[in-house]
Parts: sequence; structure tokens; C-alpha cells
Amino acid sequence: MTVLCFGLSHQTADVALRERFAIAEHELGEAAHRLGSFDGIGEAVIVSTCNRVEFYAAADEPERGLAALRQFVSERAAADAGAFSSFYKIDGAQSVRHLFRVVCGLESMVLGETEILGQVKKAYSIAVEHGSTARHLNKLFQRAFNVAKEVRTKTNITRGSVSVGSVAVDLAERIFGRLNTCKVMILGAGETSEQTARALLSRGAKSILVSNRSYDRAAALAAEMGGAAIHFDHWDKNFDEIDILVSSTAAPHAIVTRDKLAPVMQARRDRPLFIIDLAVPRDVEAAANKLEGVYLYDIDSLRTLSEQSLAIRRQDLAICEKMIDRHVAEFSEWLGRLGSEAVEARDLPIGARVSQS
Repeated sequence: MTVLCFGLSHQTADVALRERFAIAEHELGEAAHRLGSFDGIGEAVIVSTCNRVEFYAAADEPERGLAALRQFVSERAAADAGAFSSFYKIDGAQSVRHLFRVVCGLESMVLGETEILGQVKKAYSIAVEHGSTARHLNKLFQRAFNVAKEVRTKTNITRGSVSVGSVAVDLAERIFGRLNTCKVMILGAGETSEQTARALLSRGAKSILVSNRSYDRAAALAAEMGGAAIHFDHWDKNFDEIDILVSSTAAPHAIVTRDKLAPVMQARRDRPLFIIDLAVPRDVEAAANKLEGVYLYDIDSLRTLSEQSLAIRRQDLAICEKMIDRHVAEFSEWLGRLGSEAVEARDLPIGARVSQS
């Protein structure tokens, strides 16, 4: 049995391509279960975030398993051969190392960011709930979470601005200077939005409006932030009040369009609107950036900022890699023992197999 990873990330594909293959959280369980039923795949976990879409699988034969992964993705996204040029295909110890690096934030746009660990934990939990994992991936992902914990507690890799949200706030400060006069709207009340809102408040944002499809969730987050909740059907009626919009919903298409923003900007009279679109698929239509006074940054636009404040974390990168190498070797050893035991069991006489079970 070998571990496979088939996917793409911000390192291999731009946001326009990533959003084609993105899978909403409420679809992850069914998709993982479906993938696990493909010939050549024994177990499956799917991770889909703003920066990556990755399909992990346990398979007896690497080539057969990778063919099944490609078939699954092709059927789901109606992808042509050209789209797969941005996908990476990893197996064996390299796929194990890749997952460990992902959960530690070493493969993230912002080195050492911590959001990805929670996102992978959620994806794994959903896969478990839908019965798409078993012995091999359970052991793999549990080990991955242990690796992330060790890296966090024994290195400085997570110091500084280590989340997409905090980097976005850094950008807002560059645009506006001090944020204590800025009014902010958070569109979508998920984890990314919450962390961004907390970062904004810590930098002195004057007030925060929260809008979400679930009004109760918006109200709960707004109460925590000392802000106000807005019904999702009315969020665009409050644009005349805000200076910064942070959007991170799970909508399958753009909900903030150029046509919706145009009359708003005409009425603002030289007041700029700064938009940070953290969603994949994107919440904000790219054409909105052509409107005068609109400054739109999507998830890929944060890449340049992520190169800053890395000095301290880079010093500990070699230490993290050594930790990961040790865990990869230990997991590979366990996998090898498991395979040897399976072969030995098949070679035993039938009566001996029964007596050992």
C-alpha cells in the first residue's frame, strides 16, 4: 500500500485555475467517498482551501491509483489534458513529506501560517465521517497533526504575520495608514473572516459590520467583535459606510460585481473602497478593479506581501525539515512493516491465518 497525492496549489496554478477545481466544504465528504470507490483507490481525503486543492489516497499500485485520481478529477471538473499540466503527482515517502510540510505551513503562501492545520483537520474529519479513510490514511493524518504540533512548540516558524488574514491587514495599513478611522465589513463569517476581523480590531479598526448567509453566525461573530450584524440580503446597502471590504464566502460564483459597485462608487465622491477577496472561487468580479476608487486584491495578490517578515521563520526552516524527515522515516517504516505482515499472512496456511486473527 502506498500514499498518493494529486493536486495543485498557489505554487503551480493561479487563482483562476484553482477555483475551477475547488470543492466546497459541504461537498468534501461525498466527494471523498466517491473517490474512495474508484478502482485502484482504497482510502481518500480531499483538502480544498483558497490556496490548494489536493487529493490524498491509499492505493496498492501507484500508477493505477494515480490514473484513478486523474479520472475522478477529470469527471468532476470536466478538465481537459492541458489543465492537468499544473497538477503535481506524488507517491510514497514524498507524498507523506508533502502532507507534513502542508500542515506545518511550509508549503503555504505565508511561511508558517497556522490556518492550514485547522483546514486539513476539518477535511480529514469529514472524510472519516463519510467512511472514506481506514488504517493507512488514519495513521498518516494523525501523524501529520503530531508533526505540526511539534513544529509549532519547538520552533519559531509561526512567529509574526503567519495567516492570510494578518497579511491582508498589513496591506490595509499600507493603504490607509492607521486603521482607527476605517469602517470594515466582513462578508462571510468563516474562520478566515474571523481571523481577519480580529487582526483588524487589534490594529485599531473603528467598527466592523458582519454579513453571512447564516444571520445567527453573523450576529455571534459581530457580538464577539463589538460590531453589528447585517442580513445577507442587505449587505450591499451598507457600502456607503465602509472603507474596507473583506470577503470570504463559500459562494460558487462572484457576488460582488462591477455593475453592483458602479453606482455605489459614484455616490462615494472620491472615497476609495479597499477590497480583500480571500475566497476561492473568488467573491469579487475581477472587472470591479477597473472602477475608479476601487482597490481590489485577491488571494494571489497577497503573494508579494507574504515574502516579507520571513527572516525569523526562515532561520528555523532547517530545524523543521529535520523534524519532518524523522517523522517521514518513522511512518515509512511503519508502512513497510504493515506490508511485510500482510505478505506473511497471505503465505501462511489457511488454518494458521485463522488462528492468528
